[in-house]
Amino acid sequence: MLFKSQASRSIFLSLFIIVLLPYVVDAVSSQRDEYGLRLDMPASGQIRIENQYGEIAVEVWQEKYLSLAAKIAGGGSPTGRSPVSIDNRKQLLVVSIVRTPLNPPAAVSLNVKIPETAHTDVITGKDAISIRGLPASASLRSTSGTIRVNLPNPLNADITARTTAGVIRSELGSALGADGRLLQTRIGAGERVLRINTDSGQITLASTAQTGGSANNEGKPPELIGPETNAKGAGTPESNSDSQEVSEGDVIRVDSQLVTLNTNVIDRNTNRGLTGLGPSDFQLYEDGVEQRIVQFDSASAPFDLMLLIDLSGSTREVVKLIRSAALHFIEAARPSDRIGIITFAGQARVISPLTLDREILRERVAAIDTAAGDTKLYDATEYAINELVRDPKNSRRTAIVLMSDGLDGTVPGVHGQMGSKLTYPELLRHINEFDGVIYTLWLNTYYQALNPNDTQPEAFDMGHDRMREVADAGGGIFYEVERLDDLAGAYERVVADLGTVYSLAYRPINKSRDGKWRAIRVSVSRPAAVARGKRGYYAK
Repeated sequence: MLFKSQASRSIFLSLFIIVLLPYVVDAVSSQRDEYGLRLDMPASGQIRIENQYGEIAVEVWQEKYLSLAAKIAGGGSPTGRSPVSIDNRKQLLVVSIVRTPLNPPAAVSLNVKIPETAHTDVITGKDAISIRGLPASASLRSTSGTIRVNLPNPLNADITARTTAGVIRSELGSALGADGRLLQTRIGAGERVLRINTDSGQITLASTAQTGGSANNEGKPPELIGPETNAKGAGTPESNSDSQEVSEGDVIRVDSQLVTLNTNVIDRNTNRGLTGLGPSDFQLYEDGVEQRIVQFDSASAPFDLMLLIDLSGSTREVVKLIRSAALHFIEAARPSDRIGIITFAGQARVISPLTLDREILRERVAAIDTAAGDTKLYDATEYAINELVRDPKNSRRTAIVLMSDGLDGTVPGVHGQMGSKLTYPELLRHINEFDGVIYTLWLNTYYQALNPNDTQPEAFDMGHDRMREVADAGGGIFYEVERLDDLAGAYERVVADLGTVYSLAYRPINKSRDGKWRAIRVSVSRPAAVARGKRGYYAK
Protein backbone atom coordinates (compact mmCIF):
# COMPACT_ATOMS: atom_id res chain seq x y z
CA MET A 1 0.00 0.00 0.00
CA LEU A 2 1.34 3.45 -0.79
CA PHE A 3 1.34 5.81 2.16
CA LYS A 4 1.32 9.56 1.56
CA SER A 5 2.92 12.10 3.89
CA GLN A 6 0.44 14.39 5.60
CA ALA A 7 1.36 17.61 7.42
CA SER A 8 0.46 16.32 10.88
CA ARG A 9 2.19 13.02 10.22
CA SER A 10 5.40 14.80 9.23
CA ILE A 11 5.74 16.27 12.73
CA PHE A 12 5.36 12.83 14.27
CA LEU A 13 7.90 11.31 11.90
CA SER A 14 10.43 14.06 12.64
CA LEU A 15 10.27 13.25 16.35
CA PHE A 16 10.47 9.55 15.54
CA ILE A 17 13.59 10.16 13.44
CA ILE A 18 15.33 12.14 16.21
CA VAL A 19 14.83 9.36 18.74
CA LEU A 20 15.65 6.34 16.57
CA LEU A 21 18.22 7.68 14.12
CA PRO A 22 21.33 5.88 15.45
CA TYR A 23 19.70 2.58 16.31
CA VAL A 24 17.19 1.14 13.84
CA VAL A 25 17.79 -0.33 10.36
CA ASP A 26 15.39 0.66 7.60
CA ALA A 27 12.90 -1.89 6.31
CA VAL A 28 14.36 -1.59 2.82
CA SER A 29 16.88 -4.34 2.15
CA SER A 30 20.36 -2.86 2.51
CA GLN A 31 23.95 -4.07 2.60
CA ARG A 32 27.40 -2.85 1.69
CA ASP A 33 28.79 -3.34 -1.78
CA GLU A 34 32.03 -2.16 -3.38
CA TYR A 35 30.59 1.33 -3.87
CA GLY A 36 28.75 2.04 -0.62
CA LEU A 37 25.44 1.17 0.97
CA ARG A 38 23.28 -0.98 -1.28
CA LEU A 39 19.50 -0.36 -1.26
CA ASP A 40 16.98 -2.52 -3.07
CA MET A 41 14.65 -0.59 -5.35
CA PRO A 42 10.87 -0.39 -4.91
CA ALA A 43 8.89 -2.22 -7.60
CA SER A 44 7.70 1.08 -9.09
CA GLY A 45 11.27 2.37 -9.48
CA GLN A 46 10.41 5.68 -7.75
CA ILE A 47 13.30 7.44 -5.98
CA ARG A 48 13.43 10.84 -4.27
CA ILE A 49 16.81 12.24 -3.21
CA GLU A 50 16.81 15.53 -1.29
CA ASN A 51 19.78 17.32 0.26
CA GLN A 52 19.41 20.92 1.43
CA TYR A 53 22.87 20.82 3.08
CA GLY A 54 25.19 19.91 0.25
CA GLU A 55 25.62 18.63 -3.29
CA ILE A 56 24.25 15.50 -4.94
CA ALA A 57 26.17 13.52 -7.57
CA VAL A 58 24.18 10.86 -9.42
CA GLU A 59 25.37 8.21 -11.85
CA VAL A 60 23.09 5.92 -13.84
CA TRP A 61 24.28 2.31 -14.03
CA GLN A 62 23.04 -1.09 -15.21
CA GLU A 63 22.61 -2.64 -11.77
CA LYS A 64 19.08 -3.16 -10.42
CA TYR A 65 19.71 -1.54 -7.04
CA LEU A 66 20.69 1.87 -5.66
CA SER A 67 24.11 2.50 -4.13
CA LEU A 68 24.59 5.35 -1.64
CA ALA A 69 27.67 6.96 -0.12
CA ALA A 70 27.91 10.18 1.89
CA LYS A 71 30.59 12.51 3.21
CA ILE A 72 30.02 14.86 6.14
CA ALA A 73 32.46 17.78 6.26
CA GLY A 74 34.47 18.70 9.30
CA GLY A 75 34.39 15.33 10.99
CA GLY A 76 30.61 15.08 11.16
CA SER A 77 28.27 15.68 14.05
CA PRO A 78 29.79 15.84 17.54
CA THR A 79 26.98 13.58 18.76
CA GLY A 80 27.87 10.82 16.29
CA ARG A 81 24.36 10.88 14.88
CA SER A 82 24.09 10.53 11.13
CA PRO A 83 21.76 12.96 9.34
CA VAL A 84 21.00 10.52 6.50
CA SER A 85 17.46 9.16 6.49
CA ILE A 86 16.11 6.42 4.24
CA ASP A 87 12.37 5.84 4.14
CA ASN A 88 10.92 2.91 2.22
CA ARG A 89 7.33 3.71 1.30
CA LYS A 90 6.84 0.56 -0.79
CA GLN A 91 6.33 2.44 -4.06
CA LEU A 92 8.81 5.20 -3.21
CA LEU A 93 12.33 5.16 -1.80
CA VAL A 94 13.22 8.49 -0.14
CA VAL A 95 16.81 9.48 0.70
CA SER A 96 17.04 12.76 2.60
CA ILE A 97 19.11 14.70 5.11
CA VAL A 98 17.58 15.31 8.54
CA ARG A 99 18.81 18.15 10.74
CA THR A 100 18.02 18.53 14.44
CA PRO A 101 19.50 20.53 17.35
CA LEU A 102 21.57 17.43 18.08
CA ASN A 103 22.78 17.38 14.48
CA PRO A 104 23.99 20.95 13.72
CA PRO A 105 24.30 21.95 10.05
CA ALA A 106 27.37 20.70 8.20
CA ALA A 107 27.97 20.12 4.52
CA VAL A 108 26.83 16.65 3.45
CA SER A 109 27.73 15.38 -0.02
CA LEU A 110 25.71 12.50 -1.44
CA ASN A 111 27.03 10.17 -4.16
CA VAL A 112 24.32 7.93 -5.56
CA LYS A 113 24.20 5.28 -8.26
CA ILE A 114 20.72 4.52 -9.63
CA PRO A 115 19.34 1.95 -12.10
CA GLU A 116 18.52 2.87 -15.69
CA THR A 117 14.86 2.01 -15.03
CA ALA A 118 14.45 4.47 -12.14
CA HIS A 119 12.07 7.43 -12.01
CA THR A 120 14.04 9.92 -9.95
CA ASP A 121 13.49 13.26 -8.20
CA VAL A 122 16.71 15.07 -7.15
CA ILE A 123 16.40 18.23 -5.04
CA THR A 124 18.92 20.66 -3.53
CA GLY A 125 18.89 24.24 -2.28
CA LYS A 126 22.00 26.31 -3.04
CA ASP A 127 24.25 23.36 -3.82
CA ALA A 128 25.07 21.57 -7.05
CA ILE A 129 23.41 18.62 -8.76
CA SER A 130 25.34 16.53 -11.27
CA ILE A 131 24.03 13.50 -13.11
CA ARG A 132 25.87 11.24 -15.51
CA GLY A 133 23.58 9.24 -17.78
CA LEU A 134 19.80 9.39 -17.83
CA PRO A 135 17.30 7.03 -16.15
CA ALA A 136 13.74 6.42 -17.39
CA SER A 137 12.82 9.85 -16.02
CA ALA A 138 14.63 12.47 -13.97
CA SER A 139 13.38 15.67 -12.34
CA LEU A 140 16.21 17.92 -11.10
CA ARG A 141 15.38 20.93 -8.93
CA SER A 142 17.49 23.52 -7.09
CA THR A 143 17.04 27.02 -5.73
CA SER A 144 20.40 28.49 -6.73
CA GLY A 145 22.64 25.46 -7.20
CA THR A 146 24.21 24.65 -10.54
CA ILE A 147 22.83 21.65 -12.40
CA ARG A 148 24.96 19.66 -14.85
CA VAL A 149 23.70 16.73 -16.90
CA ASN A 150 26.01 14.52 -18.94
CA LEU A 151 23.62 12.85 -21.37
CA PRO A 152 24.32 9.39 -22.80
CA ASN A 153 24.94 8.66 -26.47
CA PRO A 154 22.94 8.16 -28.58
CA LEU A 155 20.67 10.97 -27.37
CA ASN A 156 17.07 9.84 -26.91
CA ALA A 157 15.23 12.17 -24.55
CA ASP A 158 12.34 14.57 -24.03
CA ILE A 159 13.99 17.56 -22.32
CA THR A 160 12.56 20.63 -20.61
CA ALA A 161 14.94 22.97 -18.75
CA ARG A 162 13.94 26.22 -17.03
CA THR A 163 15.81 28.81 -14.99
CA THR A 164 14.29 32.07 -13.73
CA ALA A 165 17.42 34.16 -13.30
CA GLY A 166 20.23 31.82 -14.36
CA VAL A 167 21.32 30.60 -17.77
CA ILE A 168 21.11 27.38 -19.77
CA ARG A 169 24.23 26.26 -21.60
CA SER A 170 24.57 23.43 -24.10
CA GLU A 171 27.83 21.67 -24.90
CA LEU A 172 26.09 19.41 -27.39
CA GLY A 173 26.78 21.48 -30.48
CA SER A 174 23.83 21.64 -32.86
CA ALA A 175 21.84 19.06 -30.92
CA LEU A 176 20.30 21.76 -28.73
CA GLY A 177 19.62 25.47 -28.98
CA ALA A 178 21.69 28.42 -27.83
CA ASP A 179 22.02 29.82 -24.31
CA GLY A 180 18.82 31.03 -22.65
CA ARG A 181 16.41 30.48 -19.77
CA LEU A 182 14.00 28.00 -21.35
CA LEU A 183 14.79 24.96 -23.43
CA GLN A 184 12.25 22.43 -24.71
CA THR A 185 13.28 19.76 -27.18
CA ARG A 186 12.86 16.13 -28.10
CA ILE A 187 15.90 14.21 -29.31
CA GLY A 188 15.38 10.90 -31.03
CA ALA A 189 12.17 9.14 -29.97
CA GLY A 190 12.18 10.96 -26.64
CA GLU A 191 11.84 7.72 -24.69
CA ARG A 192 13.54 9.11 -21.58
CA VAL A 193 12.30 12.20 -19.77
CA LEU A 194 14.42 14.99 -18.26
CA ARG A 195 12.92 17.95 -16.38
CA ILE A 196 15.23 20.64 -14.89
CA ASN A 197 14.17 23.65 -12.82
CA THR A 198 16.26 26.19 -10.92
CA ASP A 199 15.56 29.72 -9.74
CA SER A 200 18.99 31.26 -10.25
CA GLY A 201 21.39 28.39 -10.88
CA GLN A 202 23.17 27.62 -14.14
CA ILE A 203 22.07 24.58 -16.16
CA THR A 204 24.62 22.79 -18.33
CA LEU A 205 23.83 19.99 -20.79
CA ALA A 206 26.73 17.93 -22.05
CA SER A 207 27.49 14.48 -23.44
CA THR A 208 29.10 11.62 -21.52
CA ALA A 209 31.50 11.29 -24.45
CA GLN A 210 32.91 14.72 -23.55
CA THR A 211 33.63 13.97 -19.89
CA GLY A 212 35.56 11.14 -18.34
CA GLY A 213 35.25 9.56 -14.95
CA SER A 214 32.17 8.76 -12.96
CA ALA A 215 29.38 10.76 -11.41
CA ASN A 216 31.36 12.19 -8.54
CA ASN A 217 34.00 14.89 -8.76
CA GLU A 218 36.92 12.58 -8.05
CA GLY A 219 36.49 10.48 -11.19
CA LYS A 220 36.07 7.23 -9.25
CA PRO A 221 33.15 5.23 -7.85
CA PRO A 222 31.46 6.57 -4.71
CA GLU A 223 33.28 5.47 -1.61
CA LEU A 224 31.69 4.88 1.77
CA ILE A 225 34.00 6.81 4.09
CA GLY A 226 34.29 5.73 7.70
CA PRO A 227 35.90 3.51 10.30
CA GLU A 228 37.20 0.01 9.77
CA THR A 229 35.57 -3.06 11.28
CA ASN A 230 37.11 -2.33 14.69
CA ALA A 231 35.47 1.08 14.91
CA LYS A 232 33.77 2.26 18.10
CA GLY A 233 30.31 2.34 16.54
CA ALA A 234 28.12 3.49 13.72
CA GLY A 235 28.53 7.14 12.89
CA THR A 236 31.68 7.66 15.04
CA PRO A 237 34.31 9.78 13.20
CA GLU A 238 37.86 8.56 12.82
CA SER A 239 40.38 10.71 14.63
CA ASN A 240 42.26 11.66 11.44
CA SER A 241 39.32 11.85 9.03
CA ASP A 242 37.37 14.81 7.75
CA SER A 243 34.41 12.59 6.85
CA GLN A 244 31.86 10.57 8.77
CA GLU A 245 30.55 7.15 7.87
CA VAL A 246 27.00 6.52 6.88
CA SER A 247 26.53 2.88 7.83
CA GLU A 248 23.63 0.47 8.18
CA GLY A 249 23.26 1.39 11.84
CA ASP A 250 22.67 5.03 10.91
CA VAL A 251 19.82 4.28 8.55
CA ILE A 252 16.38 4.44 10.08
CA ARG A 253 13.09 2.69 9.63
CA VAL A 254 10.13 5.07 9.70
CA ASP A 255 6.82 3.49 10.66
CA SER A 256 4.72 4.86 7.83
CA GLN A 257 2.01 2.19 7.80
CA LEU A 258 -0.83 4.61 7.32
CA VAL A 259 -3.75 3.40 5.20
CA THR A 260 -5.62 6.13 3.35
CA LEU A 261 -9.11 5.51 2.00
CA ASN A 262 -11.14 7.81 -0.24
CA THR A 263 -14.88 7.32 -0.07
CA ASN A 264 -17.88 9.24 -1.29
CA VAL A 265 -21.22 9.06 0.47
CA ILE A 266 -24.55 9.09 -1.33
CA ASP A 267 -28.15 9.11 -0.20
CA ARG A 268 -29.69 5.91 -1.61
CA ASN A 269 -33.10 7.61 -1.81
CA THR A 270 -31.94 10.49 -4.02
CA ASN A 271 -28.65 9.07 -5.38
CA ARG A 272 -27.01 12.40 -4.52
CA GLY A 273 -23.80 12.93 -2.62
CA LEU A 274 -23.91 13.90 1.04
CA THR A 275 -21.75 16.77 2.24
CA GLY A 276 -21.10 18.22 5.68
CA LEU A 277 -20.11 14.94 7.34
CA GLY A 278 -17.44 14.72 10.05
CA PRO A 279 -15.16 11.94 11.33
CA SER A 280 -17.67 10.92 14.00
CA ASP A 281 -20.15 10.03 11.22
CA PHE A 282 -17.88 7.22 9.95
CA GLN A 283 -17.05 3.77 11.26
CA LEU A 284 -14.20 1.95 9.52
CA TYR A 285 -13.44 -1.78 9.68
CA GLU A 286 -10.52 -3.87 8.43
CA ASP A 287 -11.25 -7.59 8.18
CA GLY A 288 -14.22 -6.99 10.47
CA VAL A 289 -12.19 -5.24 13.19
CA GLU A 290 -13.03 -1.59 13.84
CA GLN A 291 -10.11 0.81 13.31
CA ARG A 292 -9.48 4.25 14.80
CA ILE A 293 -9.58 7.05 12.23
CA VAL A 294 -6.47 9.20 12.80
CA GLN A 295 -6.81 11.62 9.87
CA PHE A 296 -9.84 13.02 8.12
CA ASP A 297 -10.28 15.29 5.10
CA SER A 298 -13.72 16.70 4.41
CA ALA A 299 -15.34 16.68 0.98
CA SER A 300 -14.30 20.31 0.54
CA ALA A 301 -10.55 19.53 0.80
CA PRO A 302 -8.70 20.21 -2.48
CA PHE A 303 -7.58 17.57 -4.98
CA ASP A 304 -4.73 17.11 -7.39
CA LEU A 305 -6.55 15.98 -10.54
CA MET A 306 -4.74 14.34 -13.45
CA LEU A 307 -6.58 14.13 -16.77
CA LEU A 308 -5.32 11.08 -18.68
CA ILE A 309 -6.50 11.29 -22.29
CA ASP A 310 -6.28 8.54 -24.91
CA LEU A 311 -5.38 10.02 -28.32
CA SER A 312 -4.98 6.73 -30.15
CA GLY A 313 -7.25 4.95 -32.61
CA SER A 314 -10.45 6.63 -33.77
CA THR A 315 -10.07 9.51 -31.30
CA ARG A 316 -7.59 11.06 -33.74
CA GLU A 317 -10.52 12.15 -35.87
CA VAL A 318 -12.20 14.09 -33.09
CA VAL A 319 -9.41 15.96 -31.32
CA LYS A 320 -11.44 19.18 -31.34
CA LEU A 321 -14.21 17.51 -29.31
CA ILE A 322 -11.65 16.17 -26.85
CA ARG A 323 -10.13 19.62 -26.40
CA SER A 324 -13.57 21.12 -25.82
CA ALA A 325 -14.45 18.46 -23.22
CA ALA A 326 -11.15 19.00 -21.38
CA LEU A 327 -11.87 22.73 -21.23
CA HIS A 328 -15.28 21.96 -19.71
CA PHE A 329 -13.54 19.94 -17.01
CA ILE A 330 -11.11 22.78 -16.25
CA GLU A 331 -13.92 25.32 -15.98
CA ALA A 332 -16.05 23.04 -13.79
CA ALA A 333 -13.28 22.12 -11.31
CA ARG A 334 -13.02 24.03 -8.06
CA PRO A 335 -10.46 26.89 -8.01
CA SER A 336 -8.53 25.15 -5.23
CA ASP A 337 -8.05 21.94 -7.26
CA ARG A 338 -4.76 21.62 -9.13
CA ILE A 339 -5.08 20.04 -12.58
CA GLY A 340 -2.54 18.28 -14.77
CA ILE A 341 -2.91 16.75 -18.22
CA ILE A 342 -1.27 13.66 -19.72
CA THR A 343 -2.02 12.36 -23.21
CA PHE A 344 -0.97 9.01 -24.60
CA ALA A 345 -1.00 6.62 -27.50
CA GLY A 346 2.30 4.79 -27.88
CA GLN A 347 3.86 6.97 -25.18
CA ALA A 348 2.56 9.02 -22.27
CA ARG A 349 3.33 12.73 -22.50
CA VAL A 350 2.83 15.43 -19.87
CA ILE A 351 0.93 18.25 -21.57
CA SER A 352 0.73 20.23 -18.35
CA PRO A 353 2.06 19.47 -14.87
CA LEU A 354 -0.24 20.07 -11.92
CA THR A 355 -1.15 23.74 -11.66
CA LEU A 356 -3.79 26.13 -10.34
CA ASP A 357 -3.27 28.46 -13.31
CA ARG A 358 -6.35 27.97 -15.50
CA GLU A 359 -4.97 30.16 -18.27
CA ILE A 360 -1.91 27.95 -18.66
CA LEU A 361 -4.18 24.90 -18.72
CA ARG A 362 -6.34 26.40 -21.45
CA GLU A 363 -3.25 27.13 -23.52
CA ARG A 364 -1.95 23.58 -23.07
CA VAL A 365 -5.33 22.05 -23.96
CA ALA A 366 -5.43 24.13 -27.15
CA ALA A 367 -2.10 22.54 -28.14
CA ILE A 368 -3.35 18.94 -27.77
CA ASP A 369 -2.91 17.11 -31.04
CA THR A 370 -2.92 13.58 -32.38
CA ALA A 371 -0.45 11.06 -30.98
CA ALA A 372 1.42 8.29 -32.77
CA GLY A 373 2.09 4.71 -31.77
CA ASP A 374 0.24 1.66 -30.55
CA THR A 375 -2.13 2.08 -27.62
CA LYS A 376 -0.34 1.57 -24.28
CA LEU A 377 -3.17 2.27 -21.88
CA TYR A 378 -1.80 0.29 -18.93
CA ASP A 379 1.68 1.85 -19.18
CA ALA A 380 0.11 5.32 -19.38
CA THR A 381 -2.06 4.71 -16.30
CA GLU A 382 0.97 3.59 -14.32
CA TYR A 383 2.82 6.68 -15.56
CA ALA A 384 0.01 8.94 -14.32
CA ILE A 385 0.05 7.25 -10.90
CA ASN A 386 3.81 7.78 -10.67
CA GLU A 387 3.44 11.45 -11.58
CA LEU A 388 0.94 11.97 -8.74
CA VAL A 389 3.02 10.20 -6.08
CA ARG A 390 6.31 11.80 -7.14
CA ASP A 391 6.28 14.41 -4.35
CA PRO A 392 6.04 12.58 -0.98
CA LYS A 393 5.55 15.89 0.86
CA ASN A 394 2.37 16.62 -1.04
CA SER A 395 -0.56 16.36 1.37
CA ARG A 396 -3.29 16.91 -1.22
CA ARG A 397 -5.73 14.21 -2.19
CA THR A 398 -5.20 12.78 -5.66
CA ALA A 399 -7.41 11.53 -8.49
CA ILE A 400 -6.96 10.33 -12.05
CA VAL A 401 -9.69 10.86 -14.64
CA LEU A 402 -9.03 8.41 -17.48
CA MET A 403 -10.70 8.78 -20.88
CA SER A 404 -10.26 5.81 -23.22
CA ASP A 405 -12.01 3.00 -25.07
CA GLY A 406 -9.96 0.51 -23.03
CA LEU A 407 -8.31 -1.05 -26.10
CA ASP A 408 -4.75 -1.54 -24.94
CA GLY A 409 -2.73 -3.26 -27.65
CA THR A 410 -2.45 -6.36 -25.44
CA VAL A 411 -6.23 -6.96 -25.39
CA PRO A 412 -7.06 -10.17 -27.33
CA GLY A 413 -8.68 -9.28 -30.64
CA VAL A 414 -6.80 -5.98 -31.07
CA HIS A 415 -4.63 -6.56 -34.11
CA GLY A 416 -1.44 -4.94 -35.28
CA GLN A 417 -0.45 -3.35 -31.94
CA MET A 418 2.29 -4.12 -29.46
CA GLY A 419 0.52 -2.74 -26.40
CA SER A 420 1.80 -2.08 -22.89
CA LYS A 421 4.78 -3.68 -21.20
CA LEU A 422 2.75 -3.69 -18.00
CA THR A 423 0.21 -6.50 -17.84
CA TYR A 424 -3.38 -5.89 -16.85
CA PRO A 425 -3.11 -7.84 -13.53
CA GLU A 426 0.02 -5.82 -12.68
CA LEU A 427 -1.88 -2.60 -13.38
CA LEU A 428 -4.69 -3.62 -11.02
CA ARG A 429 -2.14 -4.35 -8.29
CA HIS A 430 -0.62 -0.88 -8.74
CA ILE A 431 -4.07 0.69 -8.59
CA ASN A 432 -4.82 -1.18 -5.36
CA GLU A 433 -1.65 0.36 -3.89
CA PHE A 434 -2.54 3.87 -5.07
CA ASP A 435 -4.00 6.16 -2.39
CA GLY A 436 -5.92 8.24 -4.91
CA VAL A 437 -9.20 7.80 -6.76
CA ILE A 438 -9.50 6.69 -10.39
CA TYR A 439 -12.51 7.61 -12.52
CA THR A 440 -12.89 6.09 -15.97
CA LEU A 441 -14.80 7.50 -18.93
CA TRP A 442 -15.28 4.73 -21.47
CA LEU A 443 -15.61 5.89 -25.08
CA ASN A 444 -17.66 3.74 -27.42
CA THR A 445 -15.44 3.46 -30.51
CA TYR A 446 -17.03 0.24 -31.77
CA TYR A 447 -17.07 -0.51 -35.48
CA GLN A 448 -17.99 -3.67 -37.33
CA ALA A 449 -15.02 -5.87 -38.16
CA LEU A 450 -14.90 -6.54 -41.90
CA ASN A 451 -11.90 -8.87 -41.89
CA PRO A 452 -9.76 -10.80 -39.36
CA ASN A 453 -7.20 -7.98 -39.19
CA ASP A 454 -9.76 -5.54 -37.79
CA THR A 455 -10.32 -5.17 -34.05
CA GLN A 456 -12.84 -7.87 -33.13
CA PRO A 457 -16.12 -7.36 -31.18
CA GLU A 458 -14.84 -9.29 -28.16
CA ALA A 459 -11.96 -6.80 -27.84
CA PHE A 460 -14.40 -3.87 -27.56
CA ASP A 461 -16.33 -5.79 -24.90
CA MET A 462 -13.16 -6.51 -22.94
CA GLY A 463 -12.04 -2.88 -23.17
CA HIS A 464 -15.40 -1.81 -21.75
CA ASP A 465 -15.22 -4.33 -18.89
CA ARG A 466 -11.64 -3.50 -17.98
CA MET A 467 -12.38 0.22 -17.82
CA ARG A 468 -15.15 -0.63 -15.36
CA GLU A 469 -12.78 -2.82 -13.32
CA VAL A 470 -10.14 -0.05 -13.21
CA ALA A 471 -12.68 2.40 -11.75
CA ASP A 472 -13.82 -0.22 -9.26
CA ALA A 473 -10.25 -0.98 -8.15
CA GLY A 474 -9.51 2.75 -7.95
CA GLY A 475 -12.51 3.51 -5.77
CA GLY A 476 -14.03 5.79 -8.40
CA ILE A 477 -16.95 5.65 -10.80
CA PHE A 478 -17.25 4.22 -14.31
CA TYR A 479 -19.02 6.36 -16.91
CA GLU A 480 -20.17 5.14 -20.31
CA VAL A 481 -19.79 7.77 -23.04
CA GLU A 482 -21.65 6.50 -26.09
CA ARG A 483 -20.90 9.62 -28.14
CA LEU A 484 -17.96 11.99 -27.93
CA ASP A 485 -20.49 14.83 -27.92
CA ASP A 486 -21.42 13.63 -24.42
CA LEU A 487 -17.85 13.68 -23.09
CA ALA A 488 -18.03 17.21 -21.64
CA GLY A 489 -21.11 16.28 -19.60
CA ALA A 490 -19.34 13.18 -18.27
CA TYR A 491 -16.37 15.29 -17.16
CA GLU A 492 -18.75 17.63 -15.33
CA ARG A 493 -20.34 14.69 -13.50
CA VAL A 494 -16.88 13.58 -12.36
CA VAL A 495 -16.20 17.03 -10.91
CA ALA A 496 -19.53 16.95 -9.08
CA ASP A 497 -18.78 13.50 -7.68
CA LEU A 498 -15.31 14.53 -6.48
CA GLY A 499 -17.03 17.20 -4.38
CA THR A 500 -18.57 14.45 -2.24
CA VAL A 501 -15.36 12.45 -1.58
CA TYR A 502 -14.09 12.15 2.01
CA SER A 503 -10.62 10.88 2.89
CA LEU A 504 -10.04 8.71 5.96
CA ALA A 505 -6.73 7.37 7.26
CA TYR A 506 -5.92 4.82 9.95
CA ARG A 507 -3.03 2.71 11.26
CA PRO A 508 -4.09 -0.93 11.07
CA ILE A 509 -4.36 -2.89 14.29
CA ASN A 510 -3.00 -5.84 12.32
CA LYS A 511 0.63 -4.75 11.78
CA SER A 512 1.64 -7.80 9.73
CA ARG A 513 2.85 -7.02 6.19
CA ASP A 514 2.31 -10.49 4.78
CA GLY A 515 1.10 -9.41 1.35
CA LYS A 516 -2.41 -10.69 2.04
CA TRP A 517 -5.62 -8.91 1.14
CA ARG A 518 -7.19 -6.74 3.85
CA ALA A 519 -10.90 -6.14 3.36
CA ILE A 520 -12.16 -2.64 4.25
CA ARG A 521 -15.73 -1.68 5.07
CA VAL A 522 -16.99 1.83 5.84
CA SER A 523 -20.37 2.58 7.36
CA VAL A 524 -21.99 5.97 7.88
CA SER A 525 -24.28 6.81 10.80
CA ARG A 526 -26.80 8.68 8.69
CA PRO A 527 -30.17 7.32 7.47
CA ALA A 528 -30.03 5.96 3.91
CA ALA A 529 -26.31 6.85 3.60
CA VAL A 530 -24.10 4.54 1.55
CA ALA A 531 -20.29 4.80 1.35
CA ARG A 532 -18.49 3.92 -1.90
CA GLY A 533 -14.76 3.40 -2.30
CA LYS A 534 -11.99 0.82 -2.38
CA ARG A 535 -12.83 -2.52 -0.83
CA GLY A 536 -9.36 -3.22 0.52
CA TYR A 537 -5.61 -3.39 -0.11
CA TYR A 538 -2.68 -5.77 -0.07
CA ALA A 539 -0.62 -5.45 3.13
CA LYS A 540 2.86 -5.17 1.62
